[in-house]
Amino acid sequence: MEIWKAIILGIVEGITEFLPVSSTGHLTITEKLVGLQVDSKAVTAYTALIQVGAIFAAIIYFWRDIVRILTALWKGLRSAPARDTADWRLAIAVTVGSIPVVVVALATKSLIEGPLRSLYVVAGALILWSAVLVFAERAATQRRGERDITLKDGLIIGLVQCVSLIPGVSRSGATISAGLLRDLDRVTSTRMAFFLGIPALTAAGLYEAFDYREEIGAEVGWGAAIVGIIVSFVVAYASIAWLLRFVRGNSMLTFVWYRVIAGAALLLALSVGWISAT
Repeated sequence: MEIWKAIILGIVEGITEFLPVSSTGHLTITEKLVGLQVDSKAVTAYTALIQVGAIFAAIIYFWRDIVRILTALWKGLRSAPARDTADWRLAIAVTVGSIPVVVVALATKSLIEGPLRSLYVVAGALILWSAVLVFAERAATQRRGERDITLKDGLIIGLVQCVSLIPGVSRSGATISAGLLRDLDRVTSTRMAFFLGIPALTAAGLYEAFDYREEIGAEVGWGAAIVGIIVSFVVAYASIAWLLRFVRGNSMLTFVWYRVIAGAALLLALSVGWISAT
């Protein structure tokens, strides 16, 4: 892969990974536009691999929170009184919520890397999940904060996160919607999206890198892969800071308009033959 393509894909990944617009969907579209075979195993693995850069950005940005959560988990495993704290409940919610997407991803791996890698799927998911975002915004009471998170919240949000394996849905869009529907406030829902994304996306990126290391080396090149990871890291860090400021005073409806327009434009391009689905 040419370095300029790796840079473009890194920028797209960094911008879209944590916004509720679907990074996988945007990467699939971008890969097609720059002339890559979107259903190639190497390209699919590369898509997951450069997510590691965005995840590193999230780890650094939320480092104090991660240390707090891990410390609470360790203390709670060793002491019963330590399990009666908000940090312990958050730690358990994140731990349990991270499991479903890993199990479902492994069970549906061939489907995710095959038929779902279609731009028709991306376009449909961009539009259809927008309705869920609208419903979540309208129905949410936002009466609960981070200290109110329970194991049930983590499990439900984690299960909904599995839907984001469909390109175009958006992992953050799915988890934020689920958080809002659990009556968590918008900032808490967004932070949960980050906390649940760190273990899931790290595992996905490392797994793909190991499983398809030969294909990546031969068809993509590790130089391009490293460039993509670095670029996605830098851009994602800025994107995280912006999103957390944005959600403090704005709803997700801004992203809904973008999703619907992007999905409709993609369907138009596919229907008139400007771009092929795979």
